[in-house]
Amino acid sequence: MSMEVWGVVDSGDGKVERALTPLRLIRGIMCLIVLIISAFIMIVYFGFMSAFIVRFFSVHWSRKATSFFFGAWLALWPFLFEKINKTKVIFSGETVPAKERVLLIANHRTEVDWMYLWNLAWRKGSLGYIKYVLKSSLMRLPVFGWGFHILEFISVERRWEVDESNMRHMLASFKDPRDPLWLALFPEGTDFTEQKCIRSQKYAAENGLPILNNVLIPKTKGFYACLEDLRASLDAVYDVTIGYKPRCPSLLDNVFGVNPSEVHMHVRRIAVDEIPTSEEEVAAWLMKTFQLKDQLLSNFYVQGHFPHQGTEGDLSTFKCFVHSVAVILLISTCTVFTLCSIWFKIYVSLVCCCLSSATYFNVRPMPLLGFLNIGRSPM
Repeated sequence: MSMEVWGVVDSGDGKVERALTPLRLIRGIMCLIVLIISAFIMIVYFGFMSAFIVRFFSVHWSRKATSFFFGAWLALWPFLFEKINKTKVIFSGETVPAKERVLLIANHRTEVDWMYLWNLAWRKGSLGYIKYVLKSSLMRLPVFGWGFHILEFISVERRWEVDESNMRHMLASFKDPRDPLWLALFPEGTDFTEQKCIRSQKYAAENGLPILNNVLIPKTKGFYACLEDLRASLDAVYDVTIGYKPRCPSLLDNVFGVNPSEVHMHVRRIAVDEIPTSEEEVAAWLMKTFQLKDQLLSNFYVQGHFPHQGTEGDLSTFKCFVHSVAVILLISTCTVFTLCSIWFKIYVSLVCCCLSSATYFNVRPMPLLGFLNIGRSPM
């Protein structure tokens, strides 16, 4: 991860990169500690109960409980970005309805693009229901990998012959229209770099595809699988294009509030019935969509903004503050119990073993009623 720490970098458009002052350093370290501890406590106390114990009785209510608790924790990140770090998040394009079931596609400029989608999801009442298709190595992260498993993220090796069966299995479990869903996918398959762009352009030239300068050639099979399996239960596809000022941030840039000063998100809503059904036509549609993204980003780098700004308002500072205090008090109470009671320590140890095994073997409980129905012989 690269991060400018001393001085100020001029972006050329009036926006500057903020210096890493001692205050930002201390504040960032404190926020990072709070976020890591709160993630651990949220997972072992509330994630385990909602995603494992409740799931024995109902997948639907398990997801509702999980979305409630993890939506509360995820909301700490927009609070950090927008209120503590003073990053301005500017939305443009179309205003989308709240609480739709959607497949969301976005360009992948940097390692933290997926975090800024939380800012949009919170505004639409779907923060706890957002799921991602992500590379399998992230599932092996300590603590956070358990959270990704509990939240039912789809892990991929980025080899379709290996990924198809697991992806189809997970998608089959997302078809219940009672469950709100934001399934986020980055069709480029990796974050954008100059070297990757050169390789992508070479591939495009050799295969008669459009030459793109600001995005990579999208991979179509995963997107087609998501659309094919979920089409009947989706309301729309959201096409999100993300741009940053003064430059693309790293995770540490975000934590310490150095960069970005502005995040621009252009949102386009496409009704599912407007997207073709055959795999070849879907692939062509996705390629055309990324050509549009490429042009949007080219204009953004010249003009400094996307068209039709101002589609979403700012988050309420009071609401964010009260929400964060409530979550931190809850986490603090659980932390005290853990430190002061041997029984809580035993519980936490057992849950950690359970979550490690479940994440490693990619298993989730089957509802007992469903299991009994499967085992019951027909009359």
